[in-house]
Amino acid sequence: MGFNLMEMSFDQLREALETKAIAQQNDAFRKIKLADASIGRWVITQALNAHGDEYVQQCVQAVRDHTSFEADTDPDGQHDMGFMRVEDRAVWWKIDLYDPTYTFGSEAPAEVCLTRRVLTIGLPSDF
Repeated sequence: MGFNLMEMSFDQLREALETKAIAQQNDAFRKIKLADASIGRWVITQALNAHGDEYVQQCVQAVRDHTSFEADTDPDGQHDMGFMRVEDRAVWWKIDLYDPTYTFGSEAPAEVCLTRRVLTIGLPSDF
């Protein structure tokens, strides 16, 4: 994401920097092998889980490896959703940002200490 400081207001620059920070944090969270609840949680839907452990592991790896973020599938630039095919099945994933107690949405999504991530992997019918 490039910034033209001469054409941006302070609020636009702040928002762009926050979006970039959220995207980087989401990318890092997806790649962590063993996240604990102090950072975030991964959730596998029942429909996806019904395809077996091996398939679930393939999907988890596909989410970790995902790098294709386009304007039509990532309009906010936060790298918080992905769509892919694993063994010719559509698989979707989504990261939601919560407060540290996982009760409400995060009031400061760009602040790592104030945000917990929940990454859900499932079939399109789950969403």
